[in-house]
Amino acid sequence: MSRADEIMDRAAKAAASFRNLTQKDTDAVVRAVYLAAMAERVRLARIAHEETGIGLWRDKAIKNFIAAQLVYDDIRGLRTVGVVSEDPKLGLLEIAQPIGPVLGFIPFTNPTATTIFKALIAMKTRNPLVLSPHPACRRSVSAAASVLYRAARAAGAPDGCIQWVERPAPKLSETLMTDPRLALILATGTNGLVRKAFASGTPVLGVGPGNVPVYIGASADIPFAVESIIESKTFDLGTVCASEQAIVVKRAVAKSVVEEFESQGGYFLSPSEVEKLGRIAYDRTRESMAPTVVGQPAARIAASAGFAVPPGTRLLLARLEGVGPDFPLSAEILAPILAFYVADDFDEAIRRCSEIIAYGGVGHTAVIYSNRPERIEYFSRALDAGRILVNTPSTQGALGGIYNTLSPSFTLACGSGGRNITTDNISARHLLNIHRIARRRPNALWTALDPVLILDADVDAERLEAAYHRNS
Repeated sequence: MSRADEIMDRAAKAAASFRNLTQKDTDAVVRAVYLAAMAERVRLARIAHEETGIGLWRDKAIKNFIAAQLVYDDIRGLRTVGVVSEDPKLGLLEIAQPIGPVLGFIPFTNPTATTIFKALIAMKTRNPLVLSPHPACRRSVSAAASVLYRAARAAGAPDGCIQWVERPAPKLSETLMTDPRLALILATGTNGLVRKAFASGTPVLGVGPGNVPVYIGASADIPFAVESIIESKTFDLGTVCASEQAIVVKRAVAKSVVEEFESQGGYFLSPSEVEKLGRIAYDRTRESMAPTVVGQPAARIAASAGFAVPPGTRLLLARLEGVGPDFPLSAEILAPILAFYVADDFDEAIRRCSEIIAYGGVGHTAVIYSNRPERIEYFSRALDAGRILVNTPSTQGALGGIYNTLSPSFTLACGSGGRNITTDNISARHLLNIHRIARRRPNALWTALDPVLILDADVDAERLEAAYHRNS
């Protein structure tokens, strides 16, 4: 028996056993997993940082807290077993059922937090979870998964409720993805991985890249906006896909914005430094960010590019005149690097933000700093982004539950533009099959209508409509 068969056999047996759990049983398992994650949040963060070499362990501990505490708070009261809704008047009864085994891919940028998040929403919905980590984070995912699995089992979850691939390999992943016993893939990771998941034939809840533009308008509180952007972009050194990627400002306030960034640790690159940084930060062959800069400090990235920055530099900013392959720093780069654009007016700024999103960020996130409601409303309509954040740090805002009431999540879907089925922050609600009992409630308008009218081709649409609604 192959390793994939062993995993899926255990998952299928766990799925059958899970159906015997009551809501009380399920909630006890979820709470045990949550408490275990909270207890180990710092240790797991240190393991993730040590293994991957990216980001900051302190911020990874905060990510683990978000994935545990905020996600638990969001789902703890959700009914996921048996009757979840009833409307006697309409004769409709909704019953929640688990969907079955779930395969969860784990990126090396957020390994332990994503593991905690996916384990919580899977246990809440009584779905066995199989975790497949990026090879660069297999040790930290194994550490997190083993902690959560022991807690789940001790609380009454079935054997095999959480499994993890200790030696990830492309062939094993492909075999798991196409196994007919698999119900769903939670695809969080690279574009290539997500595309393979969609090609598997198994239902997928996927994500997309986040080339996030930020517009700073004339009415914005500029010191606040810059502080928020830096808070977000330097959090775990920019490793969250929802972190800001480009700043677009009106020319009228550009000087003030530049001065504010410089006063808070931003360093604006010279044209030659922009060119040098572009060569090491973006891989033209792979057409994506270079892994060597992901989650690295600004000074270390600058040194790798061949130039030095002043002490205390937190962020590298590159003035650019365009978007696309000729401007490598206009792409998504998960590091403390920002593109910087100046627009003559609001319409030009909108066009620039749209270009940025189109270049690898469709459907994900966009941010506006403004105190003019009409500008905010227009910005929201003009851009193809599933999350429009207002006066909010993009990283923490898109993850949800901190600065807004979005569902806390480490899987941010991007809608049809990002080739996803939804624009939601994925949560436990997406891992349920809702069965509906529909009792007989005859439509009085239908029963009162003379069927002869439907079959008479000489009866025009308006007359038929009037006849149908005559008794309403």
